[in-house]
Amino acid sequence: PISLAEAVTLAQRNMPAAVQARGQLRTTSSAVRSAYGAFLPSLSSSLGQSKQGGQRFDPLRGPVSGAVQPWQYSTGLSSNLELWDGLRRWNDLNARRADVDAAEANEVSQKFSIALQVKREYANILAARELEAAARAQIEQAQAQLRTSVARVQAGAATVSDSLRSVITLGNARLALLTAKNSLRVGSATLTRLVGTPFLVTANPADTSGFAVTAIDSNALASLARQGPAVRQAEMQYSASHAAARASKSSYSPTVSLSYSYSGNRQDSSYKVNFGPYAFGRSLNVRVNFPLFNNFSREDQVLRARVAEDNAAAQLRDARLLAQQNLVQQIGTLRTAEERILIQQASVAAAQEDLRVQQQRYSLGASTLLDLLTSQSQLNQARAALIQARQDYRIARAQIEAV
Repeated sequence: PISLAEAVTLAQRNMPAAVQARGQLRTTSSAVRSAYGAFLPSLSSSLGQSKQGGQRFDPLRGPVSGAVQPWQYSTGLSSNLELWDGLRRWNDLNARRADVDAAEANEVSQKFSIALQVKREYANILAARELEAAARAQIEQAQAQLRTSVARVQAGAATVSDSLRSVITLGNARLALLTAKNSLRVGSATLTRLVGTPFLVTANPADTSGFAVTAIDSNALASLARQGPAVRQAEMQYSASHAAARASKSSYSPTVSLSYSYSGNRQDSSYKVNFGPYAFGRSLNVRVNFPLFNNFSREDQVLRARVAEDNAAAQLRDARLLAQQNLVQQIGTLRTAEERILIQQASVAAAQEDLRVQQQRYSLGASTLLDLLTSQSQLNQARAALIQARQDYRIARAQIEAV
């Protein structure tokens, strides 16, 4: 058994979605570093040795003679810097920063989504455990009813069908117990997969008795939902697409680049790496490039960037409206579940009292077995409805937290 907080912590650490979200944050942070590096000059060095040899034909003397050239050595250092690119690098940097913000929002969103899955499965286990307790109480009632029916049949005060119906009721109660146990096992296996432990885990039984209905502030929740992780992620994705659309227009601007190289070479008769004098040369180049026509590829790139920006704006608008819709829906579900819990608690108390009266009346011969079975069925339904209302309340609270 593990607590709900422990289960959420383990799942947020081990689930593949959490691992992928952390990996996305790392890659976007690396992309920001690369975007900063684009403003710096590149630097490369070279070192090479070569030797050529072979045969050649002498047209004057006629015979073929061999020719061997001495070793050729070269070394060099070069650097390139782009001076102007139409603000492409600056817009790329803004887009990568927005990607990092979106990745951070995605990580937060994944944490709450994982917490929602864990809390939902945790609530399923608690509900299965409550159903198991209700099924055991149902078995006890069915056994007592069977004993009463058998005694009345033996005394001649009832027919054999009463005892047979009591046997069927007892069998249904045992079937309900098996179903609850199976739901408990399946829920525990699902929770184990979510938390990623090598051993089987289940919900803490103490959490079943710790159920409490607390009040909520709808206005405060609405203000939080407007800046929820899903909305925040959509905002950052729109910022990234907007920066990408601005960067695409830089292809209409000329580019200015600066390059510098320092290289040397020499010849020698023997193989040597760095010994001997070199003949060095320097080169400084400034280049301006402006493509006048590139077969409409620039126009296509700008159009695609604008379409991506429009899609991101639509997704941002939809994310805000979806957060509002989910919040309204889950608050309604939560308040409905609160009222259902109160009603079903009263229904369980009323059904228990009615069943007690019917059992006494049946033992005295003042009512039929059908009346007793009807009261018992109503009590079972009231218990199941109360358990379902508690489960819906727990899940609705988890849904609101995720929003």
